[in-house]
Amino acid sequence: MMGTVYKNIDAYIANFPHNVQVVLQAIRTTIKGVVPNAEETISYGMPAFKYYGVLVYFAAYKNHIGFYATPSGHEAFAKELANYKQGKGSVQFPLETPIPYDLIARIVKFRAEENLTKKEK
Repeated sequence: MMGTVYKNIDAYIANFPHNVQVVLQAIRTTIKGVVPNAEETISYGMPAFKYYGVLVYFAAYKNHIGFYATPSGHEAFAKELANYKQGKGSVQFPLETPIPYDLIARIVKFRAEENLTKKEK
């Protein structure tokens, strides 16, 4: 699926098997539930949300969902993310285990507050 150019998040999600579509849609709904006025876009070929700057990105892979909340979002939740494979600003949620939607919501809330604070300064 890499290398494909998507016009929007709906097109991105539609490109995956049904079981992965369900997870991607749930992540999208979780993000919109926390920041209803966040702007949906495609950035770096994956779904992204903007709210006074980039909020988070997410992407589906063969065996996991990549979630990208910039280094600060991951640092703030390091203890809760410790059991997941990580990069500097990324975490991998395996598709064969329950996706931590509550944790995603808390990370998104943190990032939204962080972006709002930067904007106000």
